[in-house]
Amino acid sequence: MHEAAPAKVNLALHLRRRREDGYHDLETIFAFTAFGDTLHAEPADTLTLRIDGEHAEAAGAGPDNLVIRAARALADAAGIHAGAELHLEKRIPVAAGLGGGSADAAATLRLLGRLWQLDWPATRLEALAAGLGADVPACVASQTCFGQGKGETLSRWPHDLAGTPILLVNPRVAVPTGPVFAGWDQADRGGIDAQAPLASLRNDMTPAACAIAPVIGEVLEALSRQPGTTLVRMSGSGATCLALFETVGARDTAAAALAPHGWWHAATTLL
Repeated sequence: MHEAAPAKVNLALHLRRRREDGYHDLETIFAFTAFGDTLHAEPADTLTLRIDGEHAEAAGAGPDNLVIRAARALADAAGIHAGAELHLEKRIPVAAGLGGGSADAAATLRLLGRLWQLDWPATRLEALAAGLGADVPACVASQTCFGQGKGETLSRWPHDLAGTPILLVNPRVAVPTGPVFAGWDQADRGGIDAQAPLASLRNDMTPAACAIAPVIGEVLEALSRQPGTTLVRMSGSGATCLALFETVGARDTAAAALAPHGWWHAATTLL
């Protein structure tokens, strides 16, 4: 059995305040791409994880990997003692603002739910996912949605973006989320208006991320110069940036134009 783990992007991310528990209240637009990781599972007596792919070493297959943590959380919540032999094909860069670990955890919940014949509704998986990370509940559904709170309070996004061409670009720099949040200037610049054009919204983590890794600014500038873009933005806490395009041809032309930089990139579409 196998399950796709679509990469997550933030089309906008507005920080509102730092909470007493150390997290931040935020508003964000989650979207998901046809590009991502793939998780495979076979029945077994114990839980094991094997990872391969370009980013396998950075992900690590130890007990702290979110795939193992999600599997154990599901087994404990369901009160079962089944195992699984898990194999993750890791394509999403690590610490890249694409929610790779969260996507993998959500895919684990969906896949093992089927393997172990739990027949749990998505809402029950999302409730369990909240304990694994702020982005994991959104990744369970892997559909464009509006996130509030830490990102775990989800509601429908009223605009259909499925099929939109998107180019993901990462300058091969890992940016830890904690320092980026710590670098936020604490200014609440207002929430997200669902009726406002996407280009008028923002990612409030961009200045702090660029201060840590100035090359992010170079990527954003390079994407902004490409013909046919409708939105250019950093995703999450970086360092991956994204551009939405009017056509697949414009996206592919941009990918070819940026190739000489040697940056990692993926040309794909929104789900």
